[in-house]
Amino acid sequence: MTMGTQTDFLIIGAGIVGLATARELRTRHPESKIVILEKEDVPGRHASGRNSGVLHSGIFYAEDSLKAKVCSQGGKELKEYCFNNHLSIQKIGKVIVPTQENTDSILQMIYERGKKNGIPVNLIDQKELKGIEPDAESKTGKALHLPEVCIVEGVEVVSHLAGELVQKGVEIYYNEPFLSVDLKKKMVKSKQERISYGYLFNAAGVYADKVAHFFGVGEQYSILPFKGLYYSVLPDSGLRVNGLIYALPNLKFPFLGIHFTKRLNGEIAAGPTVVPALGRENYWGFRGIHPFDTFRIFYSLFNLYLANHQNFRAFVWNEGFRFIKKRFYEGAKSLVPSLRMEHLVKNSKVGIRAQLVNLKTMELVNDFLIEKGENSTHVLNAVSPAFTSSFAFSKLVLDQAGI
Repeated sequence: MTMGTQTDFLIIGAGIVGLATARELRTRHPESKIVILEKEDVPGRHASGRNSGVLHSGIFYAEDSLKAKVCSQGGKELKEYCFNNHLSIQKIGKVIVPTQENTDSILQMIYERGKKNGIPVNLIDQKELKGIEPDAESKTGKALHLPEVCIVEGVEVVSHLAGELVQKGVEIYYNEPFLSVDLKKKMVKSKQERISYGYLFNAAGVYADKVAHFFGVGEQYSILPFKGLYYSVLPDSGLRVNGLIYALPNLKFPFLGIHFTKRLNGEIAAGPTVVPALGRENYWGFRGIHPFDTFRIFYSLFNLYLANHQNFRAFVWNEGFRFIKKRFYEGAKSLVPSLRMEHLVKNSKVGIRAQLVNLKTMELVNDFLIEKGENSTHVLNAVSPAFTSSFAFSKLVLDQAGI
C-alpha cells in the first residue's frame, strides 16, 4: 500500500454487507477500482463471524419492510453461493413454537404472511411437531414448520467471499480503521492511508453511526449494542434437537429471543440473550469498554425505559436479565420442557447486535435503514437477517445510491 491511494469506490467495513456490496459493485462496474477499509486483521471479525449461521426465511418480517423484500431472495442466493463453492451448508429445518396460550392468531398471521410471500411453511399440530422435534412443546397445540431452512458457517462464508474478491481485483486494507474524512476533497484518513474516493459506502456495522456522523448523516440515530450470550447443551443430556426450535416472537421487538440451534458440527446451542453491552466490543467482562460510550449507552437505555415505546419496559424485565443462568434457563425451558439447568454449559460464542435507536422518537429501529450523504451511502441498521439477506441487500444499497 502507498500513501495517497485513489479509488472509484471505497467501502468501510469488511463484514458480510461490505463484502457483498463490493461483489455487486464488481459485477456492475467490472473495470472500476474498489477498495475496502477494514480495522481488523481479518474479514468478519465481529457480527458476520459471530452469528448463528442460520439462513433465515424472512417469515417474521412485515410485507412492506426492507427485510421482507430482501431476506427470502438473499437466502436463496447465499444458498446457491455455498453450494456452487462447496462451502459447508446443511438443510435442517425450523419449527416456530408458541410458548404462551392464546397466541394462535399470531401464529396464523405469520403462517399466512409466509404463504403469501412464497416461503415454504406448514401449519402443524402437536403430533406432527413431536415427529419433527420430539422434545419441543407448543402451548397452543399448533406450530409452524419451515422445512427448507439451512445453516452455514459464517466465518467460512466471509473468508471465502473476501478471497474471491481479492482474486477479482478488489483491494482490502486490513488493520486500517476509519479515522476521519475531508468531504470537500473526498478523502478518508485511516491509520496509515489517505484514500481519495469517487463514492463511499459505509458498512461499518456497530460503528456505522459514528462513521455516518462524520458525513453529517443520520445524526438522530445512535447504535445501542446488545450482547448475545449462548449456552451449549451437554451431549449426554439426552435432549433431542434435530434442527432449529424458535419461540413465536413478540413482533413489537426486533429480537427473536432464545432459541435452539443445531450446528454443523452437531453441537446444540441455546441462545442468544439480548442484554445491553457496556461497549461496542464488550464481549467479555470489562474488555471493550470506553467510559464515554458506556455513559451514552446507559443514557439511551434510561430514556428508552422512560419513554416506554414498543413496550420497552416489559422487554427489559422479560429479556434484560437472561445473563443470569436461572433466567436464561427459564426462557429455554419454555421451548423444551425436559431441559434441566445442569444440561446447560457456557458457550464461548458471544455476539454483539448493533441495534439502531432513533434518538428523536426514542424507539428501536426495526427495519434495515440506508441513508444517503454527499457522494456516500450509509447502511445504518443492518442487523439480523443481514447475513442471510446480504447478496440481495447489496443490490438494494447500490440501487438506492443510483450506482
